[in-house]
Amino acid sequence: MWVVQVNAQKDSISIDAQLSSDRKSLEINQHIIYHNHSDQDLNSIKLLNWTAAYNRRGTSLVYRKLEDRNYSLHFAKKQELGKVLNLEIKSANNSPVLMNKASEENLFLTLNQPLHPGEKIKLNLHYRIQLPDKKFTGYGTSAQDIALKYFFIVPDHFDSKNNTRRNYYDIEESVNFNTFWKVKFRNNDNNLFIESNLPENEPNSFQGYLDSDPEFLLTKNEFQSIKINTDDIKTEIQFGYSISPQEIENLEFYLPLQLKFIKERIGIIPEKLFISDKFRAKEDFFGNNDIKFWKFRFKLFSDAENADLDYFGIISKKILDENIITSKQENHWFKNGLKSYLEIQYLKKFYSEAKLLGKLPETKILGVKPLKLFHASRVKLLDRYGLAYQYILSQNLDQKIDEPFTVLSNFNDMAISSFETGTLFSYTADKMGVEKFNTLVKNYIAENTDRQVNPDDFLDQLAKEEPSSEYLKSFIDRKHRVNFRLKNFRIENDSLNIKIVKNTDENIPVKLETQTKEGTRTSYWIETEKNERLKTVQLPAEDVYKITLNNDYVFPEANYRDNFLYTKGLFSNAKKIRFKLIKDIPNPEFNEIYLNPRIRFTNTYDKFLIGMNFKNQSLFDQKFLYSITPSYSTGTGKLTGSGAVSYSFLPAESVIQRLTFGVSGSYFHYDFDLAYQKNSLYSNISFRKNPRSTVSRGLGVSYTYFQRDLSPRMIAENDYDKYNLWTVGYGYTDNQMIHEKSFSISTQGMEDYNKITAEGFYRWEFAPRQKLSLRLFAGYFARNETRNNTFNYGISRVSDYSFSYNLLGQSATEGILSQQFILAEGGFKSFIPGSVNQWITTFNVDSSVWKIFHIYADAGLYKNKNQPTQFIWDSGLKVRVIPDFLEIFLPVQSSLGFEPAFKDYGKRIRYTLILNLSTIINAARRGWY
Repeated sequence: MWVVQVNAQKDSISIDAQLSSDRKSLEINQHIIYHNHSDQDLNSIKLLNWTAAYNRRGTSLVYRKLEDRNYSLHFAKKQELGKVLNLEIKSANNSPVLMNKASEENLFLTLNQPLHPGEKIKLNLHYRIQLPDKKFTGYGTSAQDIALKYFFIVPDHFDSKNNTRRNYYDIEESVNFNTFWKVKFRNNDNNLFIESNLPENEPNSFQGYLDSDPEFLLTKNEFQSIKINTDDIKTEIQFGYSISPQEIENLEFYLPLQLKFIKERIGIIPEKLFISDKFRAKEDFFGNNDIKFWKFRFKLFSDAENADLDYFGIISKKILDENIITSKQENHWFKNGLKSYLEIQYLKKFYSEAKLLGKLPETKILGVKPLKLFHASRVKLLDRYGLAYQYILSQNLDQKIDEPFTVLSNFNDMAISSFETGTLFSYTADKMGVEKFNTLVKNYIAENTDRQVNPDDFLDQLAKEEPSSEYLKSFIDRKHRVNFRLKNFRIENDSLNIKIVKNTDENIPVKLETQTKEGTRTSYWIETEKNERLKTVQLPAEDVYKITLNNDYVFPEANYRDNFLYTKGLFSNAKKIRFKLIKDIPNPEFNEIYLNPRIRFTNTYDKFLIGMNFKNQSLFDQKFLYSITPSYSTGTGKLTGSGAVSYSFLPAESVIQRLTFGVSGSYFHYDFDLAYQKNSLYSNISFRKNPRSTVSRGLGVSYTYFQRDLSPRMIAENDYDKYNLWTVGYGYTDNQMIHEKSFSISTQGMEDYNKITAEGFYRWEFAPRQKLSLRLFAGYFARNETRNNTFNYGISRVSDYSFSYNLLGQSATEGILSQQFILAEGGFKSFIPGSVNQWITTFNVDSSVWKIFHIYADAGLYKNKNQPTQFIWDSGLKVRVIPDFLEIFLPVQSSLGFEPAFKDYGKRIRYTLILNLSTIINAARRGWY
C-alpha cells in the first residue's frame, strides 16, 4: 500500500526537444505534473531556470567560477552565453500563467487557488534554450558534442515552501528526485548518437524514474559501454567519453569485483550507470596521476592499478548519487563520507601495503633512489585521508563538516567533507565491527528508497548500535581540535600503567597499540567517559617496546606528534630525534630537525651566502617553529646569518585565524664592509576568513632594534648607528580575479619621529590578461626631529632603513643596482631627486596596451619643512618580461622633461626583480583554499 501511494505521488516531466541545425539551441515543448509534497497549502510554485545563470555577468555561477580562478564565463562572447527565450507557461486549462523573458534563475508562479497537500497541478511550457558553450561548466554545446544537464525548467524539490531563491553554482547538486521522466529528441542531424542515464525505450526517446537529475550526451561518436552480468549483479555502465582498448580490458576485469564489493556494503546496484567526462574528472582518485616534468614522465601506479583506483571512486559515488536523495548544500558530507569510507575499506583489502607515492620511490637517478631518503616514500596510500586533513588543519583553514557546500573550499570538499567524514565512519566501523556497520548502511539506504534522507537519523541509528559514536554529531556540527596524548607510563609488577590525556569532555574511544621490538602488534580499544580528561590503562608489559595511539591516522586528531612513547632505551617516555636534509611529510613519531644546505645571492655586498639552515618546519605548518641559518658571506669573508622563533595560536572558532608571537634576528651587510644587526619582537594577527574568499585581513605589532656600522663620512654627519622602531599596522587584501584590491595603514615611531602611512591599491582586469592598476599613497610626519633624511619618505627610491625590501644594492647611488625599482612610498619610476620630511601624496597608474607592453603615469604632491608644496609627475612604458617578477620601466615624459633626449637615458631605465618563491606558491593555490 505504501509503495502504491509513493508511486502515485511521483511528479512527471515530459519533454519534446527539437535540436536546431546549428546544434546551438533546443525548441522545447514540456508538460509537468507537479504534486504538493509538503504538509502545507501552496500559493505559488517555484521553477528553476538555471540556464539563466549563463546569461550575464554577476550571476552566482560567474562568481563561483571567478573564485576558482576561471574567468572564461565572465569574459564570454554574447554568442557563447546561454539563455531561455520565448517562454510561455500555461495551466491545464490552457490559460496563460506566465509570460517572461526568463532572465531569472528562479520563476515563481502564483496560483489562482491554493494547492493542498497531496494535490497536483499540470503545467504546459514552451520555450527555446540557447545553449552555452560547453567550456564553462562541461555542460552545453561544442563542436564535438552536446552535454545536457540542468537546462530544462523544472520544479525545485528541495524547497517545498517555494519561498526562497536557489541559484546555480555548478556543484552537481540535485534538483529533481522521485520523478518520472519522458524525453524525446528530434534531430536535424541524424548522425548524432544520444546517451543518457535514463533508459532508452525507442530511438532518441528515453523514459523512466530517477532519483537523480537526467543527463544527456548528443555526440557524433558512439562511446563504449560495459555490461556486467553475474549471478547477483546485472547492470550496464555507459561512458560519455572515449576510452582505450587497454582501459576497457582493465575495466572488464575490475568492474565486476568493484560492484560486488560495493553491493556487499550498501546493498543496491542500479541497472544502468552513465558516467560523464565531467563526473569522471571530479570523482576519480586524487593523487595517483603520473608526474610529468618537462619531457619526463614518472608513473606512480600501473595503468591497471590506476583504472582500479580511479573507477572505484567514480562508480562508488555514482551509485550513492543514484540511490541516496539528500541536499548537497546541507548534507554533502553524507555521500562524500560514505564514498571515502568505501575507498578506505577497498584499500585495506587490496592495497593495504601500497605506498602514497606508488612505485615512484623505486625510480633510479644516476644509479640511486633519492626518494628513499624521504619519509614520504614510506607513507601508505591509506594515510592520504588523515594527511589531507592534517595539512589543511595545520593552516587553520579547515571548515566544519556540515558547512554549506557553496562556501566550502575546493580543498575542504575533499579533505573535510570526504576524507575526514570517511575516516570517522571507518573509525566507528573498526570499533563496532565492519560487518555490523555495513549492515546498518544497507538497511538505512533500503528504508529510505525514493525519500529525501536526513543524515542525522543515520547518526542516531549508529549511536544506538554503537553508543561510543555519540560524539559524531558534535564533530559534524562544529570544528574540533580533539587531541589524545600519551602522557607517560610506569612499569609495576609486570604491568604497564599508561596515562592517556584527551583535551575534550566528549566520550570518544581511542585505539591503543603496543609493539614489540620484533614488530608484533597488539591493539586495544579504550573507552573514555564524559568529562574524563585523564585515563589510566593497565596492560601486560611483556616485551612492549613502543606504545601508540590512533596509529596510521585512523582518527582525525589535531596532533599526532604526542601519540608515541618508547618503553626502553635512551628515549624511554620520550620521542626520538631525527635529522633530515630536505623538507618532507612529517613523521609524527620523531622530533625532526631539517638541515638544509643553502647557497643564495642576497646583495652586491654579501654576494653569495653559503650556509646551513636548521629548522623544524616540514611540509606541514606547526605551531612552534624555529629557523636558524648561519652563513658565510663570500662578498665579505665573514660569518652572517639569521634566526627566528615563533609560536602560533590557531583557535578553531574565533574571529582570529592565527595569532603569532615571535622573535627574530639577522646580521648582514648593507654597504661595502658595513654590517647591520636587526633584532625584532613581533606579534601578528590574521583574522578569520571564509576559505573560499579571496579576502585576507591582518594586524601586526613589532618592536625592532637596529645597530649598524657607519663609514667615516656617516660618523662625521652624525648618522644613526643605533635606533629603535615601533610599528603598528593593519592590512586588507582582496585577491579576486577581476577586481583585485588592497589597503594598508600603519604608524611608526621612535624617539625622533612619528609618522602615519596609508596605501590603497586597485587592479582591474578589463579583458583577458589586460589590466589597469591604480595606487594611492599618503604619508605624514606627525613629528619629525630627525638629524638627517634617513627616515624620510622616498619619491623614486626608498630609504630601506628597516632592511626589509631585498634591495640588490642597498646603498648604491649609481650603476645598474641603483636602478632597481621597488613599488613603495612615492612609487615614481623617473629619478626625481630628493625625499620628503613632512607629507606626500602620490597617485600611480599602470595599464595594459598590447601583450607584455604597458603604459604608466605617476603624479603627486609633497611638502618639505620650510619649503612650498611641490607637484611632480612622470610617464613612460613598462615591459612585463615576467609579470610581477621581472619588469622594465622606460621613462618618456616627466617633470624633468622629455627623458629619452637626455644623454644618460640608459641610466634612467628602471627594473623590478623580485625572487620570492612563496609569492608563486600563493598564486598557484588560489581557488583551492
